[in-house]
Amino acid sequence: MFASKKSENAVPPVAGTAPTAASPAGQRTARPQTAPRPDKNVSPSVLSNDLFVTGNIKAEGDIKVDGRVDGDLVAKLIQIGERAVVKGKISADEVVINGHVKGKVRGVRVRLNNGAHVEGDILHETIAIEAGAHFEGTVKRQDNPLGQPNGGGSSTPPASGQQQRRTQPGAPRVEKNQDGN
Repeated sequence: MFASKKSENAVPPVAGTAPTAASPAGQRTARPQTAPRPDKNVSPSVLSNDLFVTGNIKAEGDIKVDGRVDGDLVAKLIQIGERAVVKGKISADEVVINGHVKGKVRGVRVRLNNGAHVEGDILHETIAIEAGAHFEGTVKRQDNPLGQPNGGGSSTPPASGQQQRRTQPGAPRVEKNQDGN
């Protein structure tokens, strides 16, 4: 009396879809699920302390290095752990160094924490160096430390005291200071 029969015309659920309410004919229909939105709190890619990497690493997100890397690192945020060793260039919006780095560091925000050991040049927009950090190299502030050359020349005007000269269209730029050098 109360037993129900499944309709022979019912549509079985499809993988990756969510069932909807019954249609007027008593059939269940499926609608595709929307793709999950990217989570802004995605975990960083971690190179653990037992990992040794030879080669360049590029990530669209964040990288945390606790092991050793012989190669260049490029990401949005790069964190170098206390026992980590990196031999290569580092380029990121934000660079936080607690371990050892031998190579050029480029970052909009660069921070050398207590215990950091850096041998190489640092190009930055803002920098913080804590007491106890060891640094050998040069530090240079730039408005766009991650900027790439545009076709062999910069689109910014020369600094005061410099003059630009082009000999032919498409020829490389020649910059001279006031002394003619």
